[in-house]
Amino acid sequence: KNEIRKNDTMKSSGYNDVDVVITTREFARMIKHYGIDLAGIQEEEADNILGEYSGAGTIFGATGGVMEAALRTAYNIISGTNLENVEFNDVRGLENVKKATVKILDNDVKIAVVNGLHNVDPVMQEIRAAKEKGENPPYNFVEVMACPGGCVGGGGQPYGTTNEVRVDRAKGLYTEDKKTVKHRCSHDNEHIKILYKDFLGEPLGEKPHHYLHTEYKKADKYKK
Repeated sequence: KNEIRKNDTMKSSGYNDVDVVITTREFARMIKHYGIDLAGIQEEEADNILGEYSGAGTIFGATGGVMEAALRTAYNIISGTNLENVEFNDVRGLENVKKATVKILDNDVKIAVVNGLHNVDPVMQEIRAAKEKGENPPYNFVEVMACPGGCVGGGGQPYGTTNEVRVDRAKGLYTEDKKTVKHRCSHDNEHIKILYKDFLGEPLGEKPHHYLHTEYKKADKYKK
């Protein structure tokens, strides 16, 4: 809820990127309040551009998911083709810090996935130590998710979340990625391709940097 108004990058178009955020708990309460029978609702096409989504986007909700999604696209950029098996099991699970070296053709990509913000310090110490010695960084890419387990264990999720629940929720995302979606890689999303072709231009260019990148600044501690 705080991110939609944290700084001016959240309205780079001149208008708020997002008007309102509701949590999973709030959404569930709204459904119950209005007596909506979810199982009985007739399916219909979703609005563009939200109608088509990738498995890579789905697994963002689990710790390691951002890393896995990025690796799928990194492989495509480096090799020109998609992986036959796009699953990176080394970055999955609830370990505090997951480390691995992923082979992409002749390139060794060293990665670390931090599960929960309270586990980030040891990784930062490794990076600082290497920098002080003039050595190469120990990792090419580090993912840090503040919430243990990722978004499936986030602050707006139903109360009573345990590691068992986190594992089950993540398993649901991985199943969706594997069995339901049309595309498992972010760069294959047809609507995103059109968005770049018709408006944003080249990835990492000036326009996507302006509209899609965000900045962070120190914030006051939240008080009720």
